[in-house]
Amino acid sequence: MKDPRIEKLADLLVNYSVAVKPGEKVEIRSTPQGEPLFLAVYKKVLQAGGHPLTRVTPNGLNEIFYKYASDEQLKYIHKPTRVVYEEYDVVINVMAEENTKALSSIDPHKMVIASQARRELSTLFMERAARKELKWTLTLFPTQASAQEAEMSLAEYEDFVYNACMPDQEDPVGYWQGVFTKQQSIVEWLADKEVIHVKGPGTDLTLNVKGRTFINCACKENVPDGEIFTGPVEDSVNGHVTFSYPAIYSGKEVTNVRLVFENGKAVKASSDKNEDFLVKTLDTDEGARYVGEFAIGTNEGIQQFTREILFDEKIGGSFHMALGASYPESGGKNESAIHWDMICDLRDGGEILADGQLLYKNGKFVI
Repeated sequence: MKDPRIEKLADLLVNYSVAVKPGEKVEIRSTPQGEPLFLAVYKKVLQAGGHPLTRVTPNGLNEIFYKYASDEQLKYIHKPTRVVYEEYDVVINVMAEENTKALSSIDPHKMVIASQARRELSTLFMERAARKELKWTLTLFPTQASAQEAEMSLAEYEDFVYNACMPDQEDPVGYWQGVFTKQQSIVEWLADKEVIHVKGPGTDLTLNVKGRTFINCACKENVPDGEIFTGPVEDSVNGHVTFSYPAIYSGKEVTNVRLVFENGKAVKASSDKNEDFLVKTLDTDEGARYVGEFAIGTNEGIQQFTREILFDEKIGGSFHMALGASYPESGGKNESAIHWDMICDLRDGGEILADGQLLYKNGKFVI
């Protein structure tokens, strides 16, 4: 029997998150594991009057690509891919992993080459999204692989995913509209602030947000959601940070990441596991060692680490930073082929101050 929550999630994605309009060109991406939600989304796009283009990536395809592609092939961008980034109105991505460790043994240098080649497209994507020319949303369909990563049974993980995406399954849109209203008061309080100071275990960090915009995230681009973020002034980040949870990028898990910043740049980077991958990725390009995003997670329904950044960066009581590309709508100007989110738990003694005023303590807003 088909899980009725799949249909509800598809409706939330198509009719609220990206609000597909008649005549819009829509690309839908997934893998064979995501078929139930993929098909439900496809149907909803048709019912909304959109023109869906489907892209299903077979299992093992990326592993084969990185293993056998030459440098020239790693850099090559197909014209149909460019057309989507340049001309399409909507992109819906349904993540569904068969094997979350499939790329663990791939040479990180090959990933860097491919990322560098796609930097232009990544920048174009973000710029079009900032201008409201391109709507996009990203979600996850629960699979055995993701459940194992989260150390749950599949049934437990399904409940976790759907409850995070739709805490009120009778009125998911109304719920997220309420989240937007609550978060907007925090965004407005921060509007005229300049200096952010974050303190926590192994962390003492300052950054400037003067002239930058905090974005209120309430289930438009990310499903689930629950965060406010901005792009800090590029040369303003100073201090050190120790990230509480493993930082995962392209299937590689890097544990106990420690960064030291001077005038915006991560001048020192170390970790307990996969340090070579960490350093090589941060050397992808000039912008990779600068912070493109500073964010506070607000989703109280997500309290545990699951090794899936879509959920983990929203953990209520945490903050995260992304090394690399900024989102232009925040006013951030950093450009890079990477955007790597790393998360720090502030629930045990952490605090955030804005212009010396206490904003956040022990994982809770205090204003």
